[in-house]
Amino acid sequence: MNINRDIRALIFDWGDTVMRDFPEKPGPMCSWDKVEWIPGIEKVLGEVYKDYVMVIATNAGASNTQDMIDALKRVGADNYFHYFFSSKDLGYEKPDIRFFSKISKSIGIVPENCIMIGNLYEKDITGAKDCGMKTILFNERMLTGPFPKADMIINKMDELSGIFIG
Repeated sequence: MNINRDIRALIFDWGDTVMRDFPEKPGPMCSWDKVEWIPGIEKVLGEVYKDYVMVIATNAGASNTQDMIDALKRVGADNYFHYFFSSKDLGYEKPDIRFFSKISKSIGIVPENCIMIGNLYEKDITGAKDCGMKTILFNERMLTGPFPKADMIINKMDELSGIFIG
């Protein structure tokens, strides 16, 4: 994918894209005894957050937006984002295009100037693409496709450095 100067916003999924999701843990992530980064993402966020409008958006059933922010604070990730959205507070869930459209309207950037980065093809990528956004599938588990609505597929988060930097 060619990242051009028209791209203004990077929208990241939260669980298993920025922070590791431990599905066996009950309740919101902010109350878990253990939280951690996805390997490589902290470096990438540190490289790009000053050049783009940074957004994090989740469908996390147990967490609302404030719970997500509180979990992000535990690893220092909250400092990299300008906007925070959860399906609980948006009123729509991924892959509903209204989820992505509402985010685009809220940040004042048209979908064509946004990139959605997420680990779940059906939830993170399809709705974003149908809304008009560029998409990057983080395929850490190396699942086999096809993934026709993914503009790019990466297997490690540090691969984003070469896309947005340089």
